[in-house]
Parts: sequence; C-alpha cells; structure tokens
Amino acid sequence: MGVGHGHGHGHGHGGAAGRGTAGSAHRGRLRIALALTLTTLAAQVVGGALSGSLALFADAGHMATDAAGITMALVAIHIANRPPTERRTFGYARAEILAAVLNALLLIAVGAYIAYEGVRRLVEPTEVEGGLTVVFGSVGLVANLVALSLLARGQKESLNVRGAYLEVLSDALGSLMVVLSAAVIMATGFTRADAIASLLISAMIIPRTWHLLREALDVLLEAAPKDVDMAEVRAHLLALPGVQGLHDLHVWTITSGLPVLSAHVVVDERTLAERGHEDVLHGLQDCLGDHFDVAHCTFQLEPAGYAAREAGLCH
Repeated sequence: MGVGHGHGHGHGHGGAAGRGTAGSAHRGRLRIALALTLTTLAAQVVGGALSGSLALFADAGHMATDAAGITMALVAIHIANRPPTERRTFGYARAEILAAVLNALLLIAVGAYIAYEGVRRLVEPTEVEGGLTVVFGSVGLVANLVALSLLARGQKESLNVRGAYLEVLSDALGSLMVVLSAAVIMATGFTRADAIASLLISAMIIPRTWHLLREALDVLLEAAPKDVDMAEVRAHLLALPGVQGLHDLHVWTITSGLPVLSAHVVVDERTLAERGHEDVLHGLQDCLGDHFDVAHCTFQLEPAGYAAREAGLCH
C-alpha cells in the first residue's frame, strides 16, 4: 500500500500498554473470589450427598464452573499482560476475550445439563432432606454475595471479569432458589420443588451467558464497540476544517478497555500547506479524545484524489 502525506498515532487514554489490561486491576479480587468459591463448592458437595438435593448438587456444579471460570480469567489476565513481540504486535491481550468465550461455553453446557437433570427429577422425584439443603444453600448464597461485591466494579470494565461475575451472579440466584425450594419441601413435602428450582437455575444461566458470548464474539470479529456510534465519529471528523473526505474508517476492540481506530482522511492541500501535517493530526486526535472513548487512533492524511492512485499502486 502506498503512503499518503502523513501518518498519525494518538493515545486518547494511554491505552493498555502502560498499565495492563482492564482486567489486571482486579486480579486480587478474583483470587479472593476463587478461594471463596472453592471452599463453598466443597461444602455444597458434602451437603448434596447428605441431603439428596439435586438443586444443591446443581448449585455445586455451577460453583465448579465458577471456579473454572475465575481460574481461566486469572490465567488469561496473566497471559494478556505479556509484552508485545515482533510476531504478536498487539501482544496477547485477546487472551481475556478467549477466556470469556470459554466461560460462556462452559456455562451453557452446565445450564443444559442442569435442565436435563431437572426434567428427569420432575418426572421421577426423589426424597430431599430440606433442613440440610437450607443450611448448605445458605452458605453458598452468602459466599456468592461476598464474591459479587468483590467483582461488581471490574465487570463494568472487562469482559473477562464480567464472565466470572455472571457465573457468580447466576450461582447466587441458584443458591437462593435452592434455599427457597428446600423451605417449600419442609413446609409442604412437595419434593418436586427441588427439580423446579433446578430448572429455574438453568433458565437464569443461559440467557445471561448468551449475552456474554455475543459480546465476546463481537470483539473477536472486530465489530465496532457498542458504545461508539460510527456515524457520529464520521460526522465529527468530517466537520473539522480542511477535511474533505474520509474512507477506510475502522473502529474495533483489541480487548476490554482498548478500543482502537484507524482512518484515511482526505485533507485539502491548502490546509496541509498552511497548518502542516502535525497540526492537522493534533486536530483529529483532539476531536476523538474530546468526544469518544478510543484508546489508540491512527490516521493517514491524503490529498484529494490520492485514494484512486493508492488503489492503482496496490495492484
């Protein structure tokens, strides 16, 4: 590809290169959440075996996926913060997005299995010890609420952390269902309440997980960030003095907290001559920095008619 009259690089927010990915700031909280999850998982397996509660076993299974998901998130943060290389020029930042995808797939599988077991128990109900189920379900609920409070801020900043957060959130709702179903069994003897609670747990897991999976796939497919209006970006850039046109405008996300933009900007030659390339580039970068959350931007300045000439050179 030919080179235009100028290139520019801007870092509207410093990027992730200097301070790590968005998820790295929450590593310590993820470790605490993992310790809580593993402890509660062990308690719920024991409780499920003693009480015979499928809902409690379902919640324990979900706890296991929580532990796996949080572990994946921590490993992904470690990998994502490795420095760029000559071959991997953006580094390994996408590792966090891959972890979010794996988390989502794991959750969907668990949700489907819980639904299957719930239907089976609905047809053939088994005896459930309600008192023990309430005790162990309450332990899980408290642990999940603590973990949620630890991850609440991070889930707004990182898809990777959000994957772990959604697992814990779904499990907190599941623990609540376990306690409620056990209370119903104790009060009425209606043992199918356990299977119904399992089906409700599954129904809460899958929709949230599907939303996470779609967001992560959007990043992998380099879709424009959902909070960036491409038409508005284009309008702002075209409104700058001397800008005559815009093409090859791309906005995508490397990983959570690192949206990037590149564009070819057609500038009239008089503006380039009077202001200089550096001043025009500063204007473009300031425009983005003032109005849009883009961490890194790259511009190629071109005079009118250069795009057609460049296309010929590329052939």
